[in-house]
Amino acid sequence: MKAQRTNSRERILAAAADVARESGPGSLSLDAVASRAGVSKGGLLYNFPTKAKLMQGLVEGYLREFEQALETASSNDNGANPLAVYIRLSAKDCEDKQPSASWIFSAIAEDPDFMSPIKTFKRQLFQRLKSETPDLKSLLVCYLAIEGLRSMNLFDADVLSPDERQLLVSSLLEIAGSSDVGPARAKRP
Repeated sequence: MKAQRTNSRERILAAAADVARESGPGSLSLDAVASRAGVSKGGLLYNFPTKAKLMQGLVEGYLREFEQALETASSNDNGANPLAVYIRLSAKDCEDKQPSASWIFSAIAEDPDFMSPIKTFKRQLFQRLKSETPDLKSLLVCYLAIEGLRSMNLFDADVLSPDERQLLVSSLLEIAGSSDVGPARAKRP
């Protein structure tokens, strides 16, 4: 029985991600998600009692995917500088167009705990990078610059040209002590 619930939960999250990509998270309809997932609205509400909980599940899924991509990129680079791996992966991730921030604000208004998994993930990621990066000053500069890129992307306020963005990423890789300062290579799965 539990395996079936997990399966329907995953189907619901996959359907929600599809609907959010197609119509934007702000227009995410529980009815549309239930229909796409092939479950009743009651089945959806059993797994995700509110729209905010559904969006929180989407965010948690994104964070898991990013963590897996980071692990994969780190293992593929055979002992490469962990900060450089994070910079490349994050820069590539920021190139993807993000949905409007309005859905985040509406989710926070409905349930302030929406930000909990994001805060936890960022805290753990920073601590991990801190333990793997010998130069705290370099880590702080690189981490905060990448978070700035993420924020500009999220709020659709990116003021950098592609050349300026590439210069920033190359500069961050140089600060991180990477010998490879070429364009971002890692791709999210």
